[in-house]
Amino acid sequence: MKPAPFEYHAPASTEAAVELLAELGDEAKVIAGGQSLMPMLALRLAVPEHLVDLRRVERLCGIESRVDSVWVGAGTTHTTVGRSAEINRAVPLLARATPLIGHAQIRNRGTLGGSVAHADAAAEYPAVALVLNAQLETLSPRGRRTLSASDFFTGMWSTELAADELLTGIVFPARRGRCGFAIEEFARRSGDFALAGAVVAVGLDADSHIDRCGIGLFGLGPTPIRSTDLEAELIGRNSAEVDLHEVGRAATEPLDAVPSDLHGTADYRKRVGAVMVARAWRRAVEEATND
Repeated sequence: MKPAPFEYHAPASTEAAVELLAELGDEAKVIAGGQSLMPMLALRLAVPEHLVDLRRVERLCGIESRVDSVWVGAGTTHTTVGRSAEINRAVPLLARATPLIGHAQIRNRGTLGGSVAHADAAAEYPAVALVLNAQLETLSPRGRRTLSASDFFTGMWSTELAADELLTGIVFPARRGRCGFAIEEFARRSGDFALAGAVVAVGLDADSHIDRCGIGLFGLGPTPIRSTDLEAELIGRNSAEVDLHEVGRAATEPLDAVPSDLHGTADYRKRVGAVMVARAWRRAVEEATND
């Protein structure tokens, strides 16, 4: 199939882009890399009357180191994120998630902001943003605001972004102290969306007690999921005494909205998810222990 007819707009600034979104309302769709939107347009799952192309907006691209964080422009491609020495040093979890996204051609065109704003529950970047407590910067005709990743994802393919609001950048906290990070996922084929995946970040004190941690799940609900209750239980425990398989079970057993489809039943996905959490927990703890 081919997309339905639409009117094309290519603003040169973020201000011009949000003005267009405010003017055009719900009949407009934003496109950056187009790796999620274009298939939907081709299948006519999305039929916008207007397409607002952000590729000319240079201010949406780039990576900037700050005192204790790293800012990444929403228009920065996956490939740029994965190749960035600063990202690899300061936000290694983001760098490690990048090769798991689709294929090289998709990573060359797809953008960080596009992935997060699209809010696919099986995607890697939204889960990473959630586990790392990322801050999402937006712009609308009403001004700028900053949203926590924990408040951003509201449902399947839906977020807190208003119709006239644009995601402009994401701020990730830089790694500090003894810490380890890991991402694990299971997919039928390389490049497919994950049937179940896990993201883990662990920080240890000088005695190898857990002083901070984040456990995230993707592909196991309508949004990326963070196991906040389990995280709270793990704080203060000696990392060597934590049973990784118990962590996997504890992270997945409470889930009650796991999808069931031709790719796998809900029970199957939960069992796979538990294994992914256990593997990610082991790798993250090992890295933190050896840091």
